[in-house]
Amino acid sequence: MKRNFLFFISLFLMSSFCNLTTVEAKVGQGISYYKAGFPQVAKPLLLNDYLNEPSGKDETCFNLGNIYFEENKLDSAAYYFNKGLAANPLNSLNSIGLNMLKIKSDPVAAELEFQKIVKQKENKKNVDVYIAIANAYLSNGVIDKASIYQEKAKEIKTKYAPLYVLLGDIELAKKNIGTACSNYELGIYYDDKCKEAYIKYARAYKNVNTPLAIEKLNVLKTKEPSFLLADKELADIYYSINNFDKAAQLYEVYLKSGNSNVMDLTKYAFTLFLNGQFEKSLEVTNIGLTKAPANPALNRLSMYNNVDLKHTEAAIKAADLFFNKSEKPEFTYLDYRYYGQALRDNKQIDLAIPQFEKALQIDSTKTELWKDISDMYSDKSDFIKSISAYTNYLNSLPAEKKDADAMMPLAKYYYSLGNDAKVEATVKKDYLLKADSIFAIVATDEPTGYRGNFWRARTNSALDPETTQGLAKPFYEKTVALVEPKADPRFNSVLSECYSYLGFYYLLQKDNAQSMIYWNKILAIDPTNATAKKASEGITKAMKGKK
Repeated sequence: MKRNFLFFISLFLMSSFCNLTTVEAKVGQGISYYKAGFPQVAKPLLLNDYLNEPSGKDETCFNLGNIYFEENKLDSAAYYFNKGLAANPLNSLNSIGLNMLKIKSDPVAAELEFQKIVKQKENKKNVDVYIAIANAYLSNGVIDKASIYQEKAKEIKTKYAPLYVLLGDIELAKKNIGTACSNYELGIYYDDKCKEAYIKYARAYKNVNTPLAIEKLNVLKTKEPSFLLADKELADIYYSINNFDKAAQLYEVYLKSGNSNVMDLTKYAFTLFLNGQFEKSLEVTNIGLTKAPANPALNRLSMYNNVDLKHTEAAIKAADLFFNKSEKPEFTYLDYRYYGQALRDNKQIDLAIPQFEKALQIDSTKTELWKDISDMYSDKSDFIKSISAYTNYLNSLPAEKKDADAMMPLAKYYYSLGNDAKVEATVKKDYLLKADSIFAIVATDEPTGYRGNFWRARTNSALDPETTQGLAKPFYEKTVALVEPKADPRFNSVLSECYSYLGFYYLLQKDNAQSMIYWNKILAIDPTNATAKKASEGITKAMKGKK
C-alpha cells in the first residue's frame, strides 16, 4: 500500500509523556538533563528526586517550577518554587522563579523584587543569579530586560559558558540565528562539555543548515559518549529530514538510556514502520501501549503494522482500540483506508467499502481509492457499481495517464457485466459493445501488444455465441499474428484459445483442412489437450470417410 505520511506526522506525535524506568536514574540526573535542554526527559527524574532525595531539593524544585512554567501550568510552577524556597530560603533561585510568575501581571513589582534580590550580599557577585533573572524575563518574552541582566552578568564573569548560552538564547528570540549560534560556539569554547550549547546550536541550525547541526551533535557524542540524549537529538533531526533508517538506528541507541517516553517510542516505532520493519515497529509499539494504552498514535501504529503484516484479526482489534478507545484521536484519510483494508483482508467487503468512502470524504484528492472501491465491488460481482467507481477514478486522471493500462479494467468490467447471468439479455449487448469500443482503444494504443485484440475477440465471441457470424475471427487472427512470432511458452494459453476458436469456426464452415491446421497447432504446444485431440480425430475420420 502506497503511503504519503508527512502531512500527518504530527498526529502520530500527539501523545502524553511517560517515563520508562528500565534503568535506575542517578540522583541529580534530572537537573543535568533539564539544563541540557530536555525538560520532558528531566521531568520524571526530577519528580522522583523530589519525592525520594532529601538533599538538593531547592534546586530540584527550581527546575521543576521552570518546567511547569514552560507548560503554562502556573499553579504547579508556584507550588514547586514555594517548596524550593521552604527547603532553602537562602537560595534565591526559587524567589526568582516566583517573581517570574509576576512579570506579565505586574512588571513593575517584579522588577523591584529582582533589584532587591541582586542587592543581597550573597548575590551581588553571583553570576548565576543574574543569568536566572535574565532567563526569567526571556521566558516571558521581555527581551530588552533579559539583555540588561545578561550585560550585568557579563560584568561579573566574562569567560563563562552559561553566559553565552543565554546570549545565544536572546539572539535566537530576536530570530538572529547566525548570531545566536556564534554565541553558542563561544559557550562551547569556554566549556567544551557544555551540553546545552551543543544542543541549542543544533536545534537552531536544524532547519537552516542541517549538516552543521548534525556535525555539532556528533562532536558532542565524542566529548560525552555516555550522553545518549545526543543520540535522541540526532534521531529527531534525521526523523525531521525523513532519513528514517538513520533515525531508527539512533532511537534504538537512545532507548538504552532508560529515560525514553511515549513520544520517543512513537517516533522510533514510526521510523521502523516507514522502513518497512513492521514486526519490530509493532514490538516497540506494544511496549509503548503497556505504558499508555489509550495513546492514539500508538494504537494507530498497531493497526497499520498489523494490516501490513496481514495479522487481520489483530488489525481489526487494533482498529477498534484506535477509533473507539483512544484518547482524543484525530482521524486522517489513511486511518480509514487502513481500517478498510483490514476489513477487506477479513473478507468483510460490505464493511470495508464504507471505510474507503470515508477516506475519500476526508481527502478527495486520494482518487486512487476509487480503484480500490471498484475492485471490491467487482469481487462482489456488482459490476454496475464497480464501473461507477472506476469511472470516477478514470475521470480523476490527467489525459496522458488514461492509457491502455488505465482503460483495460473498465473494459473488463463491461465485459463481465455483458456476460453476467443476472443481467437481462436485452441490455447485455449494450455492455458488450461498450467493452468492445474500449478494447478497440487499447488495441490502437498498443499496436504491437496483443491484449486489445485478444479481448475484442472474446467480446465479439460473446456477441456471437453460436459463431454464426464469425465476429471474433479477425481479432483472434490478429492476436495470433502478434503473439505467434514471439515463440514464448508464456503465451501458449492465449494461442490455444485463438486456435480453438479458429478451428471451431472453420469446422462450422465445413473447411476441415483449415480447421485441422488449428487443432494441430494446439497439439504442438499442448499434446494432451483433450478438445484438440477429439476434434482432430473426428476430422480425420470424416476425411477418411469421404475417400
